[in-house]
Amino acid sequence: MKLILTADVPNLGAPGDIVEVKDGYGRNYLLPRSLAITATRGAEKQVASIKRSQQARQIRDLGHAKEVAGQLGDLSVTVKAKSAGDSGRLFGSVTTADIVDAVRAAGGPALDRRAVDVPQIKTTGSHAVTVRLHPEVTAELQVAVVAQ
Repeated sequence: MKLILTADVPNLGAPGDIVEVKDGYGRNYLLPRSLAITATRGAEKQVASIKRSQQARQIRDLGHAKEVAGQLGDLSVTVKAKSAGDSGRLFGSVTTADIVDAVRAAGGPALDRRAVDVPQIKTTGSHAVTVRLHPEVTAELQVAVVAQ
């Protein structure tokens, strides 16, 4: 089955790539999750726009990724949780969008929320978050979660 990827799929490709996959993998995993679209002549014309939008969000090169990683290492990021119990347990959890907004508010670079790997954060305190900036560069970010 010939598909065009619309999102980054580990071990398969990046958005805009035209890939050949087994029928079951495409029908049961990639298409229902909107990770790919079927490759038709009209869809292949959309590849250019998909790649342009990806490049606008992507870190330019390895040097730029290392520069952004240095900026993230120097940041002090605080996320304000909506509510928490007496023991510091949150009612809900901290999402990737919350962390991206907190980094931007702290004066950091604009990050893509899909590049942020957040463990399930359900308590107040300091937590480590991993940011994938480039295939060769990841940054560790310390996030302080406080209750409002």
